Amino acid sequence: MDWTLALGALVVGIVVGLTGMGGGALMTPMLVLFFGVSPLAAVSSDLVASAVMKPVGSFVHLRNGTVRLDLVRWLCLGSVPAAFAGVFVARALGHGSGVENLVQKALGVALVIAASGLFLRSYLRLAERAADRDGRRPADPLGPPTMPVRVRPTVLVGAIGGLVVGMTSVGSGSLIIITLMLLYPTLRASELVGTDLVQAVPLVASAALGHVLFGDFKMDVTAALLVGSVPGAWIGAQLSSRLPGALIRRALGFVLLASALKLFGTGNLATGVVLLAIVLLAAPIWMLLRHRHGFAALPSREPLGVGAD
Repeated sequence: MDWTLALGALVVGIVVGLTGMGGGALMTPMLVLFFGVSPLAAVSSDLVASAVMKPVGSFVHLRNGTVRLDLVRWLCLGSVPAAFAGVFVARALGHGSGVENLVQKALGVALVIAASGLFLRSYLRLAERAADRDGRRPADPLGPPTMPVRVRPTVLVGAIGGLVVGMTSVGSGSLIIITLMLLYPTLRASELVGTDLVQAVPLVASAALGHVLFGDFKMDVTAALLVGSVPGAWIGAQLSSRLPGALIRRALGFVLLASALKLFGTGNLATGVVLLAIVLLAAPIWMLLRHRHGFAALPSREPLGVGAD
């Protein structure tokens, strides 16, 4: 047992418990960048660990009735076979430094998309709050809303998300939840999160099975991830109502971009310059967006998951 790795997994688990996002997007880069695990082995071990953790939150949402099972069915129709196929795509590219480098670059691209999705998610929440305030958004229905399912786009989203997850372990939550928000803007927040969590269970299980059979699964790495991440996720969930969600989401996006730059092979100086530019530009841009929607430039402190920031 690598207890240093377990400690790193504990930190990632806390972040996941706080934000509901960032599991694969943080765990796999951590394995590659800080612990020297090969990209394929990192993806395999992370997916198997995720397959153990994912059902926990899903059962809670199923019990509370905050899952759109019709959406889950169509998403899984595309995602489950695509996730299994993603393993073969990665393996068909060959062995050695070439495929490892390709998987590493694909992981970097997935992280950039995930970080961009965090910003988009925050902006959509900001716009939704403005619509609520101005009376332009209809009130949420008391019962399950009648919402037509867009079958083909939903299956396509599942297939693309599944393929990305199978190759990189990133996307079961951070990528698919963003596309669900765009496809079904009338979904309530609880239904959005619940649907995304439940569809991720068979998706991750399919990808994990493929990596156990045909990937580069490492039992010792997976065991350390589970020892740290399971209690970490529980701690993060307990803290989620006490810490400002806006700060956590911004820090998560910053870490995702930093990890992506290192996976692309960017030098330390260039990485520092890019991250500094983001820090200097992000705050004024966000204040302008808030002002455009009629909010104060500086938001008040709000519990995680409540504010639009």
